[in-house]
Amino acid sequence: MPHIGAPELILILALALIIFGPGKLPDVGKAIGKTIKEFRRSSSEIMTDVETAASGEKKEDPQLIKAAKS
Repeated sequence: MPHIGAPELILILALALIIFGPGKLPDVGKAIGKTIKEFRRSSSEIMTDVETAASGEKKEDPQLIKAAKS
């Protein structure tokens, strides 16, 4: 995946300024920032839940093996 360089970034910012105008641009930036923050929080919460579930399964496996053998 190609990286965004300086000319592309300038073009994107110019288009955003034309489309949204100078008055709405700070509001759009805030909304994007809040969205990214919520996405990061949700993804870290999901990762924590998955790690907790995985560690819980590892602890139960030896007990299940003992029960199956007897």
